[in-house]
Amino acid sequence: MYLPKHLALAVSGLCVLPSALAAQPVQKVKPPVSQAYIDLATFSGGAPMPGAGGLMGSLFGARNNDNTFGMTQTGSPGRWMDVTLLTRNNGKLKTANHSVPAGSKLAPVLNLLAPEQAPVEAGDTQDSPEPVKFEMPKGKMYLYWGCGAEVRKGQPLVLDLAKMDPAQFNKFFQNRSATSRVPGPALGRPVWPNKIDARRLPDGASMVGEHGFAGDGVVDGFKFNIDARHDLMPAVEAARNDEGNGVLFKWKPMQQASAWFVQAMGMRDTGKAEGNEMEMVYWTSSELPDMGMGLVNYQPNGSISKWQKEKVLLPASATECMAPKEAVGAMSMSRVIAYGEELNMAYPPRPKDPKITWEPQWDVKVRLKSVASLMPGMGGAMNAAMMGQEAAPEASQEKQAPASVTGTVKEAVTRGVVDSLVRGLFKR
Repeated sequence: MYLPKHLALAVSGLCVLPSALAAQPVQKVKPPVSQAYIDLATFSGGAPMPGAGGLMGSLFGARNNDNTFGMTQTGSPGRWMDVTLLTRNNGKLKTANHSVPAGSKLAPVLNLLAPEQAPVEAGDTQDSPEPVKFEMPKGKMYLYWGCGAEVRKGQPLVLDLAKMDPAQFNKFFQNRSATSRVPGPALGRPVWPNKIDARRLPDGASMVGEHGFAGDGVVDGFKFNIDARHDLMPAVEAARNDEGNGVLFKWKPMQQASAWFVQAMGMRDTGKAEGNEMEMVYWTSSELPDMGMGLVNYQPNGSISKWQKEKVLLPASATECMAPKEAVGAMSMSRVIAYGEELNMAYPPRPKDPKITWEPQWDVKVRLKSVASLMPGMGGAMNAAMMGQEAAPEASQEKQAPASVTGTVKEAVTRGVVDSLVRGLFKR
């Protein structure tokens, strides 16, 4: 068959292209000799929300204002930092130093310490308590999503817990997350805070400036700078207003925020919780269905950028989002997260020539986030101040939820969501 010259060239080019691509060398990358991980977290508002963060704090033994490793995952109000160091030159590293700038108000160094023994796994001792009996709650769960006062077509997704339909579960439990698992305390892996250095971050502390790590087997010259973009984030100043056609979530702009996300969850009828029957309602600011349980945490830069394009996350410039009243009840608890930009540095930098093997001596990852928890009854003066209005004392008093009711809702949410659903889902 005869082909015109330009088509023949095009076809021949397509045939050559795969082999040309295959000939491109793949750069060899060796693991860094020494690595450090720094997690920075700011929590504000009410008590910690139930979920993975609260469970993480329990695993690390965190209580109230204790400064123990893992507080960056608990949701406890305050500013927290976790530091982990490891080096392949010394698998038995027990202590190390993290030099910090004067602005941290913890200078000159943080004392890192590795645990004396490996963590005891559940069931390793004869004194382990009896396993908790698990009873699946009765009732239904509802999922709404997207900003706007009106309930959108096709919403809500409804999950009938009595049917236990796998297809229904898979459709309902959509939780995007790209949160990486950061190494924690272990033999040969010192961390801060610890039992010999459990200082809390002082008010006004800043991590801007030069940092460094030193210890037996840690490479020389492990030094780097943290800039203002990657410093501890300020507290999210957020509030909600139920006065209009919908429920308006509003927050103040934050220079460090690279994206925003809002999640709410609550009981539709708190009275049913006593009989182990519930109607749980979820709403998130995402334009795509997502419960948000995985998104209210650190996320890498690439995922944040991707989910912004898909409108799962709100842009950095966003300052408000409205939800339908059917989706966010008066007793719903909610969270507003500002994502910080993750900082990744390594030395020496990666060679541009793929033929040259990259052998980094050290690398460091800094993650940051700021999360506000809005508990039931947090209306009145706080909301009015955020909305630029004057609060009416009488109205404010009417909106305050009794402590007994708030406690009932929180208990029901914790029991119904964390104990029943999280455990059940992860066993699938």
